Amino acid sequence: MSDQQPGESGEPTVPDDVWERFARDTERDIRASAPKEPSARARMVTERLRLQDEREAERASRRSARKQSRAEAQPEGWRTSSAWREADARAARRRRLWAIFGIPLAVAVAVVAMKPSLLPGDLFGASSASASASPAPELPAETVAPTAPPSAQASRTPTRQRPFAGSPAERWAEGADAVVVPKATPVGSLTKEQVATALRGTKKLLVGANLDTATLRGERPEAALAVLDPKQPRMLDDIERMLRAPEKKHDPLTLFSRFDPHEVSLVGQVVKVRGRMTFKEGEKGAVAIHADYTFVYPVSPVGGSEDEVTRTIVRRVLDVTFLDPRKYRLTPGKVMISHYDERAGNSACDVYDGFLHPRFDSVAPTGTASTGTAPTGPTTDPYDRSRDLEASRSAECGTVSRT
Repeated sequence: MSDQQPGESGEPTVPDDVWERFARDTERDIRASAPKEPSARARMVTERLRLQDEREAERASRRSARKQSRAEAQPEGWRTSSAWREADARAARRRRLWAIFGIPLAVAVAVVAMKPSLLPGDLFGASSASASASPAPELPAETVAPTAPPSAQASRTPTRQRPFAGSPAERWAEGADAVVVPKATPVGSLTKEQVATALRGTKKLLVGANLDTATLRGERPEAALAVLDPKQPRMLDDIERMLRAPEKKHDPLTLFSRFDPHEVSLVGQVVKVRGRMTFKEGEKGAVAIHADYTFVYPVSPVGGSEDEVTRTIVRRVLDVTFLDPRKYRLTPGKVMISHYDERAGNSACDVYDGFLHPRFDSVAPTGTASTGTAPTGPTTDPYDRSRDLEASRSAECGTVSRT
């Protein structure tokens, strides 16, 4: 046992205040690092997460077990064997071949089914039947007077589906588009624009008088009347008289194509048209327009056989004058008729009630005014546009060689 007192050995001693601070810091650190009891909410969240993890693990275990059982039930290598790989490759090749050849083949079969005439040769006689039934290509527009009548057509009965079968008109243009206006040039004292106005007015007159639906139904031809100059002496007065009280000397058919809707119905919406329009300088510096057109109307009887179709053919010649509005008192944009003529084929003779009366085999003559008298004149071809209409006129009503 030593008798030395502290500090006598020469070693440094720890001051009391330092020691106390050390003791306090150590105690604080121990309290901070000591585990704390979690709150009730924290314990609930922890327990819920634990249960969820257990359920997921259990489901994963069951899925794994089912896969294992299926694998054990199937022959080993059923998807990975060489036989399976070879069969899969063959199926893939078939799919590629179908994409390359099958789809185009299916499309071709569908097209041929709709139009058998596309097949070469005469399979099942389809191509020959189609060729005989199909109309020939449309003729180009007429630019000069023809030198002969149209050639004879194969003998075919017109039907509601093909109302122009067996007629030269089957190759003609149709409707207003067939009335072709020539290119305008200056004439006399008129400018190119004024001549163009006169040509357009002449076309409107032809269309309104021969193609307008209301006119063809026997109604008042308003579309045609709207083109005429009201300042032309006596013209509109004469037309009004024709329409009000038709007779031989005042027959509206000389200007308009009209059918009695109680007797005749038009077949379809197509009227075939062929002709030409020309112009030159006329008197007093005017432009003189000459139009020569043939119109073919397919019709059926009202009260007769609905399947019967025939045709009435009307050839119409029209001369129009357009004067310089700066020199004469007239209505700008309107036209004046200087001459008109017509001939109708397949219409009753000597009937002047203002309507065309086609002859139908299914309708027996009734002895009424619409049946007319028996034709006594020569037989003519209504499609013959090579003959001058005025020079070939006969004093007697004749028959037509074809309709």
